[in-house]
Amino acid sequence: MKYLANVLLILCLLAASCEAQGLPGSRAPATISPRRTAGRRDPNEKVFNVLQYGAKPGGKKDSALSFIRAWRAACNYRGPARLLIPSGTFLIGATIFQGPCLGPVPIKVQIAGTLKAVTDPSMYEEDFWISFENINGLLVTGTGTVDGQGNAVWKSIKFNHVVNGILRQITSVNPMGFHISIVLSQNIRAKNLHITSPATSPNTDGIHISQSSQVKVSRSVISTGDDCIAMIQGSTDISIKKVTCGPGHGFSIGSLGKYPDEKDVRGVVVTNCTLRNADNGVRIKTWGGSAPSQASNILFEDIIMDNVKNPIIIDQAYGSKSSPSRVKISDVRYINIRGTSASEVGVDLQCSKAVPCENLYFSNINLKYSGQRKLPFSSTCTNAKVNYVGNQFPPPCR
Repeated sequence: MKYLANVLLILCLLAASCEAQGLPGSRAPATISPRRTAGRRDPNEKVFNVLQYGAKPGGKKDSALSFIRAWRAACNYRGPARLLIPSGTFLIGATIFQGPCLGPVPIKVQIAGTLKAVTDPSMYEEDFWISFENINGLLVTGTGTVDGQGNAVWKSIKFNHVVNGILRQITSVNPMGFHISIVLSQNIRAKNLHITSPATSPNTDGIHISQSSQVKVSRSVISTGDDCIAMIQGSTDISIKKVTCGPGHGFSIGSLGKYPDEKDVRGVVVTNCTLRNADNGVRIKTWGGSAPSQASNILFEDIIMDNVKNPIIIDQAYGSKSSPSRVKISDVRYINIRGTSASEVGVDLQCSKAVPCENLYFSNINLKYSGQRKLPFSSTCTNAKVNYVGNQFPPPCR
């Protein structure tokens, strides 16, 4: 199934990889410091307001061409540049903001207004709504809203081959699939995001990460119909801190092993997060019958569960039970996890008989059953080698 995104970040891992793919104008990646971009505006910066290029607020006229004209002017400017989408509601159809750009990095996009997708499906020839492509250094910020009008349009917003990225203070609603997807990326910061879609909406991952490293997500609120944050193949050195999730399917590693030649997942840290009325809390999911790969060096610490159906779960028969998964799960730590479970099984570890889970570490787990039925509150473990330290409730597997 092809996943669609409301905001998709696709960045080259290294500038050299961009050059290997023949991207025009590729340069060595310049690290973008949040402190550099968060302070007083550069007096030499030139602002390119979409209103000056014919964009019409009101949400009735398609302003895509005006947005493109404003972008081209900003991108071709040889000094510091900012594309400004001011207050108001702007209707836009399929739009490509394409680089490479000529000025110093990053080129900035400030969204103060609301962007709404044209709802006529015939207006979209490809699987995106807005695409940022072939850009070295991009900052997208503002207090605006990106409204994919997902019930009517099934396209996406895409950041394609962008080197280095910061995304902050954006509100994303009603996506046409994933809200934000970070793919083939390095050194990405996402902060102070507000992500919302109905609990019943399909494939609306809040943030979807794959083949990326050094990704940090913090101080955000995610309410959605699928994974709040999904970390799939090739995700390494991922940090999730102070994120509130719910409703949704929790913080998920995977699914892994659905496709051949998937890259390993390692170095994932999820700390100081809260889940409310979510289907899952912290989850690792792999496909049965998968090709060999690994998920290792994972930490879930200081997590609060509030009426979560499956607070702690490993499911290695996800999607297919035809044969055992060959995704090896090891070195996973669960520390200081507390709150309430909506199901009578608070810890559910269903590992593969082909490659059992190893070095699972549980320290100070304090969950209580909040359901209506009077059943014993328990843990279940299959093919899992677990070490326990400190308090354990529900009681550990023996």
